[in-house]
Amino acid sequence: MVSRDQDGADQSILDEEASSTADGQQIESGRQNTAGDTSPNQERESTDEGTQRSIRDMLDDEGGTSVFVNRDLVEPDTIIDEERIVGRDDQLESVVSFLKPTLQGNRPPNMLLYGPAGTGKSLIIGAVTQQIIELCQSQGERFGVVDINCQPINTLDQAVYELVQTVAQDIGTEVGVPETGVSTKRKYRRLYELINEHYDSVIFILDEIDLLVGRNENEEPAYSKLLYQLSRASNTNEIEGRVSVAALTNDPKFMEDIDGRAESSFNPRDVYFPDYDANQLREILGNRRDAFRQDALKDDVIPLVAAFAAQSHGDARKAIDLFRGAGDLADERGDELVTEDHVRESQEEIDKDRSLKLVEGLTTQKKISLYATAAVAYHSSLTGSSVPSPVGFKVYQWVTNELDADQMTRETYVKYVKELSTYGLISTSRKSRGRGGGMYMEFTFTGDPEAMMTRIVDDTRLEGIAQQEELLSSVVNAQLKEFHEE
Repeated sequence: MVSRDQDGADQSILDEEASSTADGQQIESGRQNTAGDTSPNQERESTDEGTQRSIRDMLDDEGGTSVFVNRDLVEPDTIIDEERIVGRDDQLESVVSFLKPTLQGNRPPNMLLYGPAGTGKSLIIGAVTQQIIELCQSQGERFGVVDINCQPINTLDQAVYELVQTVAQDIGTEVGVPETGVSTKRKYRRLYELINEHYDSVIFILDEIDLLVGRNENEEPAYSKLLYQLSRASNTNEIEGRVSVAALTNDPKFMEDIDGRAESSFNPRDVYFPDYDANQLREILGNRRDAFRQDALKDDVIPLVAAFAAQSHGDARKAIDLFRGAGDLADERGDELVTEDHVRESQEEIDKDRSLKLVEGLTTQKKISLYATAAVAYHSSLTGSSVPSPVGFKVYQWVTNELDADQMTRETYVKYVKELSTYGLISTSRKSRGRGGGMYMEFTFTGDPEAMMTRIVDDTRLEGIAQQEELLSSVVNAQLKEFHEE
């Protein structure tokens, strides 16, 4: 980078080049001399017209003192010390008692950890298994923790590959099977092979297990097949050591939809995680206060963060996100103190990000899928805010026809809408239509579906659909009536 202060040097180069046409060596020499006269400091000099800063300058610039001293403590997935765990004594004792047989050379029971999002399920199972890993190592035992999140996984085959990949990364070896082009059975064999070679006992932790439904809603859910296979692997001698499966879900009715064979094989011990109240949230945040400089928090920050999170159904993850976000905002502005204003503004940004910013970045097809689903929730006179996926898809088809847009399959529509659960815009659950009636997904909006629709039609490609609200309402309710009469 050359600053404007070196215009004279640039002209010198041109003059040298012009005077040395017959001598290429002289041209090159001129360039080298000029470059040699230019110091790194000169390249970053300010001018009267503005300041040109190098990348190195920006990276070296500390930007004042950060309000954080240990930011990892306010990362929601950080495994924290047990003394920082709040309001989960009963759940902690249950998980410890269920997994303790591992230390005694026995097989622990399978577990189902269920409760709303952000209530400590991953936190507790992570903290306990970390301690068991350390204790087993001291005893010469090889205890493996194979932890995956099922939310982004579409099929059973992908889930098994993810398990193989997780084990391979943990033990530092090659995956040994390709992601595609081989059977699921071959991937199971590789999984068992790695476990038998490297672990004496293993626990599979399947987070958000209820979202592993597979691509075909009319088939047995993928999570049923996975739970059946893993929970019986020890009994069939495919895994030689001790095997336990811990399934984590937000859906309290998860076991109602599971296949009978899987239910019998899995047969878990239940651990329920209720919402945190405001006092518990305040204590959780207080136990992570040392993420910040001692003098960096105003006294009203933690109570306000806890109050906001309590309004969001006692979600500790959201509380920690907000706590961290307020600190980040203070750092961005060069403020040495985190205040109530930072908290309120961070909360506004979080709300905006979850709904508006996300929607703005969606593809047209995803916007249409979301719009159709929100329309069912908003216009329904039968189901309130719950949207059966078959109805949502029918309305999606109608919207695409009205817009003369490409039309995706039902499986793709469901996949698009399920993705939104990652961002907290909707919740999903699997429902049964009764004996012989098949399964379907049910979507429930966590926010205002009307506001979502309004934001989507701001896209000029979709604005025409907003002019047909009355017709759209009649389509929604006709499809709902047909669905419930089947």
